[in-house]
Amino acid sequence: MNTKLNVSADEAWRLIGGFNALPDWHPAVEKSELTEEGQTRTLSLAGGGTIVEKLEKMDDGSRTYSYSIVDSPLPVANYHATIRVSGEGDDCTIEWSGEFDPLGAEEEAADVIRGIYQAGLDNLNKMFG
Repeated sequence: MNTKLNVSADEAWRLIGGFNALPDWHPAVEKSELTEEGQTRTLSLAGGGTIVEKLEKMDDGSRTYSYSIVDSPLPVANYHATIRVSGEGDDCTIEWSGEFDPLGAEEEAADVIRGIYQAGLDNLNKMFG
């Protein structure tokens, strides 16, 4: 999924590019705690529950990071995702994509993941108006 923002790619990356930054822009994440020298984050979710994710790759030059889920209540396995910010000038595009194996119905798992991405991207649109 992606969304366009009326803000420079560098400014957007400053907000969302930190592996520990999800609570700053995603409404479902109340806090994030880094462990293992910053390579793992434990996300505390609004309404309860936690997700543990591992940083796979970080590239500030291309404004991209990739991560995988280590442990979560989500109906997915082998989850790997990438967040990328691109653009020139005063506009940018945020792209959030993922691959996973569904646990249970494939469409249900896809709907859950799409909902997570959409909530974050919608909030970025609100933040950057």
